[in-house]
Amino acid sequence: MKRLMMALALAGTALCVAQDAPSGAERMRRRKDAASQVRERRSPAMIGRSRVTSFGRLADGRETKLYRLQGMGGLILDISDYGGRLVRCYAPDRHGNLADVTLGWNTAAEYEKYGFSAGTLIGRYGNRIADGKFTLDGKEYKLPINEDKAARHCNLHSGPEGWDKKVWKVKPVRHGPVQGLELTYVSQDGEMGFPGTVTCTVTYKVLPNNVWTIDYEATTDKPTVLNLTHHSYWNLAGESSGNVLGQELQIFADSYTQTTAGLIPTKDAPVAGTGFDFTSMRQIGAKADLMKADSSLAPMDNWYDHNFVLRGEVGKLKQAVAMRDPVSGRTLEIWTTEPCMQMYGAQNMSSELPAKAAGKSLCQYAGVALETQHYPDSPNHPEFPSTVLRPGETFRSHTEYRFGVAK
Repeated sequence: MKRLMMALALAGTALCVAQDAPSGAERMRRRKDAASQVRERRSPAMIGRSRVTSFGRLADGRETKLYRLQGMGGLILDISDYGGRLVRCYAPDRHGNLADVTLGWNTAAEYEKYGFSAGTLIGRYGNRIADGKFTLDGKEYKLPINEDKAARHCNLHSGPEGWDKKVWKVKPVRHGPVQGLELTYVSQDGEMGFPGTVTCTVTYKVLPNNVWTIDYEATTDKPTVLNLTHHSYWNLAGESSGNVLGQELQIFADSYTQTTAGLIPTKDAPVAGTGFDFTSMRQIGAKADLMKADSSLAPMDNWYDHNFVLRGEVGKLKQAVAMRDPVSGRTLEIWTTEPCMQMYGAQNMSSELPAKAAGKSLCQYAGVALETQHYPDSPNHPEFPSTVLRPGETFRSHTEYRFGVAK
């Protein structure tokens, strides 16, 4: 009897153990959950892959979305269909810690409110066109004037309803470990005064080596002008960390484009001996005194909002920029097939602008915009590389943002 009762007890214990033990599938689920929690503790930003979330409604009721792209090397991008905006860009520092290194806001409504073209695709014509008009094949076209203050009277970034205000059609794409987005917009003939119906496709990809690529492609059914760019502001220490004057910058250009008081190009001039000389790596704010002493810049806030003429052949990939934060060690190289790059130093930002981080604000010089492009006002300057696109032609441009860590 004693042996029977012991056998029953052992059987019961075995049964309880069997009932309590998780199945193979449950064990696998628990391991995945635990691994996910570890990843999230390492980086709160790394929540899943290629997810899609709401980015809120615009004033006219349009809904917008946010798409996450995540690279194998740690780079994470949050991109909205509203203007193709880069909303967040998480890049690792020398210790592997991620920080959001681009300026912006957390909802579509805030971008609508604050502007600054933060993070957006710019089209159909980036930068300024003097007096909002140009002549093509003997016909004059008039564009809306959306920058009209002091000496400035021009069409800026295509007008008040440029491509940055459009909700783009988005299709996720993937090639092996490479995540991407294909964004498409059709700009109708006459939109913002520009001729021709232009179909544009922009493809974003995040490569395994922490490189973000942008490929632009466009066609038209009538002769038109086209100058596409991307308008992110960079702060490699992290957004809301303060100004970027102590961060270091090199621009691979020996000349820049002088302008009128209205920031309309006049002619190219050497950077040597001026505050525009970034031919070797230096602090962004190192020549502030030289900039302030330049009386010709007084109408333009004595700071950077100028076109740099890049070394190398138009249409061939070349380095435009090297940027470095000495504290975090983060680096950024920009490579492009475009002939030029606009540097804008965020001198018009202020602490009245909220940051994405809760309770934080932006400030003057909170970031720097580095916009690969053709010359501003090219349609009115036959000496500049042409921006004319005709039926049967395909506009193509390629830009790379290579994130790394200083050795």
